[in-house]
Amino acid sequence: MSASYQTVLWNRQKKIYDWVLGGFIVLYLATFISSNLIINPEITQETLIIRSFGTLAILLLHIILMIGPLARLNTVFLPLLYNRRHLGVTMFFLAAIHGIFSILQFHSLGNINPIVSVFVSNIHYESLTKFPFQSLGFVALIIFFLMAITSHDFWLHNLTPRIWKTLHMTVYVAYTLIILHVLLGVLQFETSPMFVFMLGVGMITIITLHLLAGRKEFQKDKPFQSQTIDHHVMVCSVDEIKENRAKVVCLEGERIAIFKYGNKVSAVSNVCKHQNGPLGEGKILDGCITCPWHGYQYLPHNGTSPPPFKEKVTTYKVKVVDREIWVDPAPFPEGTEVEPAIIM
Repeated sequence: MSASYQTVLWNRQKKIYDWVLGGFIVLYLATFISSNLIINPEITQETLIIRSFGTLAILLLHIILMIGPLARLNTVFLPLLYNRRHLGVTMFFLAAIHGIFSILQFHSLGNINPIVSVFVSNIHYESLTKFPFQSLGFVALIIFFLMAITSHDFWLHNLTPRIWKTLHMTVYVAYTLIILHVLLGVLQFETSPMFVFMLGVGMITIITLHLLAGRKEFQKDKPFQSQTIDHHVMVCSVDEIKENRAKVVCLEGERIAIFKYGNKVSAVSNVCKHQNGPLGEGKILDGCITCPWHGYQYLPHNGTSPPPFKEKVTTYKVKVVDREIWVDPAPFPEGTEVEPAIIM
């Protein structure tokens, strides 16, 4: 977290991440361009740029869409999730280079505005083999542009998390448009089935990972069945929770994170106010619940972020009886202070 907005918080992890990303981009472009020059020495520079940057952007888009479910399935992928927005902005710039050169190559020599030409030069929308696939790519690029320029937390805060999240979920709309853009383009210009095969592998991988992650999340949302006394539900033994860690349970349709720290127990909403990160998968650092996604922090006894931050999450009443933890599923308003239960 940062008390003020900065362009990029250049910590060691981000530097390593970006160096690896930059090295991969250079290696990919060098390999793609050199191999194409060997196979087809007569290929033009414009075509090389269009194909190399386009294929690289699609590859990175697939990686971006895999990071989320991979992080849900295994925490070892969380470092990739922390800096995914770096990858997304980079992907947009690569896709923009592909799009700009494509427009210049195919639409800048006529007497019609090049952008208008993308939509009117080919109007065979009823044909599968002659479909104006470039228009689909252009719309997808606009979505990537909106996501890139709003990637900073300044926009997340000012647009509100709900609107920001909705905007960035349109990445799946853009992905669908890109798939159609590539497939319909292949139908018109390529004879090799390799492009379709590789795209199919990418699509199947993304769908499979999302289904596996969804199944894991569904298991967490199963109604918690246990004893109930005086509106409190017995959720677990204190020995089941590691020190400064949490157990997540679903009570009355809401995930609750129950933290144990210093012979005390507190319960808060499992949903971080930043990007809906899973607070219960984080830990208590410096006395604060720390979200595992981006480090947002909350005090366990009242669900508020330490000053000067203003984020708040709901809190829940907890009691410990004979080393068993009981939680009242009725939430208090966000930021309400609740006396921690003492472990005797």
